[in-house]
Amino acid sequence: MIQTQEGGKKVLRTSTAVGIGAGATAAVLVAALVQAGSDDPVKAMLSLSVPAKYKTLVEKAGSTCPEVTPNLLAALITQESGFNPTAQSPAGASGIAQFVPATWASHGIDGNNDGKKNVQDPEDAIPSAARYLCDIAKDVKDVPGDKQKNMLAAYNAGSGTVRKYGGVPPYKETRNYVKSITAMTNTPTGQKAANGSQATVALNAARKMLGKPYSWGGGTAAGPSTGICCSPSGKSGASVLGFDCSGLTLYAYAKAGIRLPRTAAQQYTSSEPVKPGHLKPGDLVFYGATTATIHHVGIYVGGGWILNAPRPGAKVRYDPMDVMSDLIAVARPTTHPSKET
Repeated sequence: MIQTQEGGKKVLRTSTAVGIGAGATAAVLVAALVQAGSDDPVKAMLSLSVPAKYKTLVEKAGSTCPEVTPNLLAALITQESGFNPTAQSPAGASGIAQFVPATWASHGIDGNNDGKKNVQDPEDAIPSAARYLCDIAKDVKDVPGDKQKNMLAAYNAGSGTVRKYGGVPPYKETRNYVKSITAMTNTPTGQKAANGSQATVALNAARKMLGKPYSWGGGTAAGPSTGICCSPSGKSGASVLGFDCSGLTLYAYAKAGIRLPRTAAQQYTSSEPVKPGHLKPGDLVFYGATTATIHHVGIYVGGGWILNAPRPGAKVRYDPMDVMSDLIAVARPTTHPSKET
């Protein structure tokens, strides 16, 4: 695996590996486990049907900010225009993302750098929609309730309206709009991992916890919780509402109907090991000198990246799989009884 810097962001690219054995480095393990990677962890989570000519645009624009994902952007465009770049509404909205003229004038961008901002050019309109969503997310970040739903409501009815009503406004059109896009965003891929579509459900649940604080001993099947004292470095989670690594995975798979044990080591013993070349989004990635001394776990999201609650003082975030040097195993949660290692 090769690590480079692009735009200030670490990028992982897979390389060829002949196999893995005892004592293999994390980099070799990643290279052997990942068959084909993407540079962006969110990119792997696009499960909605998107016309081939727009897929790359949606995947790229869907990582503009943490609040916007490729699936959400694809769902919004499906709702707005059905991916019709020349769509026109009776209210005067135009293009694939249905911008009204005033909003396009203030938020449209030249996405393809051809010197023009064309609302009917998907190469301009799709990244503009993502950027506008990100701006809206900032506008309504302090409004109570579900942040994603508030953002979508603001796209439809305006940020001022969402702030006025303290959340999704009581407009039938806006509520149906938010409900429809949310349902499409969370559509399972049907990929067979962790008992069918449960891997997708778990990934969606974990993704919604991005930015939550790390709390030693924190996290239950119901969500973030205060933790306990103390971590190996002496940090207490007793006053921190959040997740530790295995608390996050426990919560995510509880949402998918799979009950995991509490600790990373126990979660490994209750899961089925994944062979090299068979890694899938939703699999659990474990760290330790041996499988008997596993101390950390993350959720694989694709392209050599995991969704991770890393350590005290940090927040739930995306990390490369080799964020720790002692990557030891990958396993897929099951409903089978725990087994001995």
